[in-house]
Amino acid sequence: MNALQRMIKDIEQEARWTRHLTGKEALDPRVIAAMGQVPRHAFVPEDLTYLAYENGPIPIGAGQTISQPYIVALMTDLLKTRPTDRILEIGTGSGYQAAVLSQLVQKVYSVEIIESLAEKARRRLSKLGYDNVEVRTGDGYFGWPEHAPYDGVIVTAAAPYIPPALIEQLKNGGRLVIPIGLPHGYQELKLIEKANKEIKIQTVLSVSFVPLTGRHDPDSTDDAHET
Repeated sequence: MNALQRMIKDIEQEARWTRHLTGKEALDPRVIAAMGQVPRHAFVPEDLTYLAYENGPIPIGAGQTISQPYIVALMTDLLKTRPTDRILEIGTGSGYQAAVLSQLVQKVYSVEIIESLAEKARRRLSKLGYDNVEVRTGDGYFGWPEHAPYDGVIVTAAAPYIPPALIEQLKNGGRLVIPIGLPHGYQELKLIEKANKEIKIQTVLSVSFVPLTGRHDPDSTDDAHET
């Protein structure tokens, strides 16, 4: 069994361990297949590639991380994607989550506030052939209104509350998956469903993410804007 196969086994095992929280006995086979198609080692710093297929987060620079494989798989599963979907991702990071989603949907639009990470992810995704992913530098708190509405929205950093723009840019019947909580404090992964203007919120399980930064951040200025 190689490292990628072990990672898949770890994901499947953790899905069983957390089924009492998530209500899922197993993750969608399409999601598991997508996880098995993306070379995770290509999305981590070269000096940390030996950790690429471990079931844990890995720092990627600029205070950011590539999420634990199980969490990537779970969040992807919660979106209930279809091949025709258009998905908005907030927090590109290294591009790994976008690459996984790209195997499952028609188009991924990804927003990253840290310009250096956005540029590296853009080049990496292009080099690896993920040509249905588009990356821009900007404040993800405002989403990406030009391409809205989206079938699903996924946020890969913890926000103190649900950004209103992301709800607005979600299609009727769409799903938003987002960690909510205090920076470096208690956080919960939330699933938000938009149905006929009614918003349903479900708590999935407790998580730990780096904070979502941007205009909503109390340390930011009033004239913050997307670039």
